[in-house]
Amino acid sequence: MRTYLLEIKYEFLKALRMPQYSLPTILFPIVFYVFFGVMFGQRNTGGITMAQYLIATYGAFGVIGAALFGFGVSVAIERGQGWLEVKRITPMPIGAYFVAKLVMAMIFSAIIVLLQMAVGVTFGGVTLAPLKAITLLAVLVTGSITFCALGLALGFIAGPNSAAPIVNLIYLPMAFLSGLWVPIWFLPKPVQTLALWLPPYHFSQLALRVTGGSRGESVLGHVGAMAAAALVFAAIAYLGYRRDEGKTYG
Repeated sequence: MRTYLLEIKYEFLKALRMPQYSLPTILFPIVFYVFFGVMFGQRNTGGITMAQYLIATYGAFGVIGAALFGFGVSVAIERGQGWLEVKRITPMPIGAYFVAKLVMAMIFSAIIVLLQMAVGVTFGGVTLAPLKAITLLAVLVTGSITFCALGLALGFIAGPNSAAPIVNLIYLPMAFLSGLWVPIWFLPKPVQTLALWLPPYHFSQLALRVTGGSRGESVLGHVGAMAAAALVFAAIAYLGYRRDEGKTYG
């Protein structure tokens, strides 16, 4: 356990001390929320204000970014540097490496969500009861596991130089098509149908259940879709890990 805790501690400190990761990861969704959630926050959409709606969806957007860049880009770069090979030959269990990255991404996710709540309540006129705030935080941070699995899969597929562009190519369109930037009912019907196949849609709908802006679909359906996606992504990541292991050790 001490090994895992130390690895978590230094993984978090490493990410925090890398401004190219920590600053955009934390500030990007907050700036988006200020522009759209605060400035247009009192407009009514689907029975709630835009500020109330976007605090859930931009929270999901920020959490997905923390997971994809924390895993996808980080793992790809460390693979290219040979850092994973170094980790394999140390006495440390290789699981600690992945658990540390997962916890680091979840900590950053919690920071993003808490800051966004603070901005929404202070400047956006959002009202969040303590129990709702805790529930929203729990839903968003727990849901990051699915996107950590996606990031890990991308980290084993992409190279160190191509990882960031590939992550952006997947992250930004997927967020828009899932209704994270604008309410899903504003998008064309074919896009709304496509969204049902995208994990961020199910993630955002779970968050919107808390703030009152969901479409009323089954919670178990959303959770099942997230869990299934996480298993598929984890399986792809495992195959990539074994492929790298085979190349290195024969």
